[in-house]
Amino acid sequence: MIPAPFDYKRAGAADEAIALAAQHGDEAKFLAGGHSLLPLMKLRLAQPAVLIDIGRVKDLSYVKDAGSHVAIGALTRHMDVETSPVLKQHVPLLAHAASHVGDAQVRHRGTIGGSIAHADPASDLPATTLALGATYVVQGPQGRREIAAKDFFKGFLESALASDEMLVEIKVPKMNGAGWSFQKFNRRAQDWAIVGVAAWRNNGSSGVALVNMGSTPVLASAVRSALRNGASIADAAALAVDDADPQADLNASVEYRAHLARVLVRRALEEASK
Repeated sequence: MIPAPFDYKRAGAADEAIALAAQHGDEAKFLAGGHSLLPLMKLRLAQPAVLIDIGRVKDLSYVKDAGSHVAIGALTRHMDVETSPVLKQHVPLLAHAASHVGDAQVRHRGTIGGSIAHADPASDLPATTLALGATYVVQGPQGRREIAAKDFFKGFLESALASDEMLVEIKVPKMNGAGWSFQKFNRRAQDWAIVGVAAWRNNGSSGVALVNMGSTPVLASAVRSALRNGASIADAAALAVDDADPQADLNASVEYRAHLARVLVRRALEEASK
């Protein structure tokens, strides 16, 4: 439970952090809240030679109304996402999902950007932003680029981020009064979801994404297509696993996870349709 030796660098601005990452290459990792990276380091599943502390880069902590979308700085704490008046008004699904992340201590330290960049399929916010059709803004030595959430997650704990790039902003489309629901089934309130669902519906459009149903957050495209073609909620929910690849672990078998996904998608769609 003791990490391997590493060097520690503290960045005061995004440009400085990116320059340090470019200098140290694949051996460097960014450290924000630390709730994802540090446990892996203690188990020596991650052994970065250099930690670049970006926790004090204050200009990446914000929630702003940006017209058609809400812009969220990558270093915005989960608690600030949960309590943001802007998100509660325009993207209530994301604010509500943030309230389910860990416990209060985790939410006061962990960041939305860290959760997304870590690309853990069992995390709540990557799947929620995926369901909402978010765009992630990343910055590297060559400047900024945007990556659609559906193209960001590449594998287990793998993303489209290059080693010298940092996630700096999340752009989330406004929901414009859409019905929504976040369903999470876990053993204890602060645990990872055994299965989770983020869903919304509005005037024939919808989005559904699954937590912990594959090696990446899963966009349930079959469910969305069925709803668009006039299927009932029950029939659409029956397709919840079509885009997923659930794995067995100590908490659930493949069959149990598939059953949970269908039940939770049905519940989420029913709530979002009220």
